[in-house]
Amino acid sequence: MNITDNFTLEELVYSQTAERLGIDNTPSQEVISKLTLLCQQILQPIRDKYGKPINVSSGFRCDALNKAVNGSATSQHKYGEAADIVSQENDVAHNKELFELIVKMIDNGEITVGQLINEHNYDWIHVSLPTPKHINQIFSIK
Repeated sequence: MNITDNFTLEELVYSQTAERLGIDNTPSQEVISKLTLLCQQILQPIRDKYGKPINVSSGFRCDALNKAVNGSATSQHKYGEAADIVSQENDVAHNKELFELIVKMIDNGEITVGQLINEHNYDWIHVSLPTPKHINQIFSIK
């Protein structure tokens, strides 16, 4: 099911870990609504500006899956409010380029995010919907 031109519900809920461990990662309608907002307000505008495919390495994670991957207990992934993304090439140079583009989009007011995180030297990029506690926070985790 396409959520936007370039993002599907399937890619936002797919998990190799869930598949391997037999975890049902089926989202509720409320989670699907949040994933739709994430795609419409953040992911698709990034994809449109970047002009190249972006892959979702982690989207929605049910409680069991979040625990299985050692996710934060307060992770926005559990609510369909966050995604980890990589460039199609998925290397440091391209992921860094993507991250820097997103920073510019935030600075120019083109998108508003909750958090934009460079994870482990551009292994992946975490991006989330804004919340009252998190608005346009940009940082790196080693």
